[in-house]
Amino acid sequence: MGNGTSIGKVRGLGSAHEGAHHWLVQRFTAIGNLVLMLWLMASFILLPDMSYGTVSGYLSAPVPATAMVLLIISVFWHAHHGLQVLIEDYVHTAGNKFAALALLNLATIGGGAFGIFCVARLALGGAA
Repeated sequence: MGNGTSIGKVRGLGSAHEGAHHWLVQRFTAIGNLVLMLWLMASFILLPDMSYGTVSGYLSAPVPATAMVLLIISVFWHAHHGLQVLIEDYVHTAGNKFAALALLNLATIGGGAFGIFCVARLALGGAA
């Protein structure tokens, strides 16, 4: 495989082919987060007041509810990929890495599902 030098030991092994995917997903979700957060801030500024009734009435409309669900998905997906890379790079014990990744999956899926449920409840008229 090699002559015993550091480069000789890894030459020919190839790349893992996963770094580019994570990098692209991080960039695309960051752009989506920026666009959707600008929409959210602009729509909140244009509301007459920030009372619960006004905001929940606004988010119960189809287009704002859809945009809010997209924002929730994008934010949690972005956070998941960023924290996954952090855990993979800095947690070296296999058991700790597995536990941290499992907790990360539970937290991001659970948080995203809860956010989507709350928006769906508002949009479907369950919490007026």
